[in-house]
Amino acid sequence: EEADGGTLFLDEIGELPPPLQVKLLRALQEGEVRRVGDNRPLSVDVRVVAATSRELSQMVDDGEFRQDLYYRLAVMPVQLPPLRERKDDIQPLVEHFVTATNARLGTRIEGVGAEALERLLAYDWPGNVRELENTIEHAAVMAEGPWIGIDALPERTRSRSEAGEAYVMRFPSDDLSVKRAQRAMEREFILRALEQTGGNRTHAAKLLDLSHRALLYKIKEFGF
Repeated sequence: EEADGGTLFLDEIGELPPPLQVKLLRALQEGEVRRVGDNRPLSVDVRVVAATSRELSQMVDDGEFRQDLYYRLAVMPVQLPPLRERKDDIQPLVEHFVTATNARLGTRIEGVGAEALERLLAYDWPGNVRELENTIEHAAVMAEGPWIGIDALPERTRSRSEAGEAYVMRFPSDDLSVKRAQRAMEREFILRALEQTGGNRTHAAKLLDLSHRALLYKIKEFGF
């Protein structure tokens, strides 16, 4: 109702549960909405822009997203490449997030040091722009002076990424249970994915090559 005559941005539309998908589709088709507790329809004229980090077409095939709503929204789809393929965007985004973090948290960061910026440019950013924003906010809080140095960065972005980097887990020498080892490794990988994506479960599921539903089940199973 408040967006009448303007633009309504719906972020992470892929997370919309089925009952709300039905309501959104009806509102888009009929151009009407109803207030909570009121049966009278209100006419609205809204341009809808929706965004998602998930593959909606695959969700349609899996029965997780309504096909009719998908085609109603996908009038002019725009594919945005991941941040790792847009390295030139990282520095302007860093400057923007520094300014935004100062305004929001009251920090007084003047910028990011050259070596820290080098690490940010070298990182793959599996969580894309949200992970970068989370990283700058973390670094702004941890920085000991007006400039963000390497020590203020989260550990995942501090170390140089190497294509051949090995991941090693250590287990007690007296516990050789394969099942327990697999479970421990699975738990560790999920924790690492959640850390790398700033807690964004949608991005973590994509990083782990799991469905969103499967990741939620695992999170509940492991109790975190």
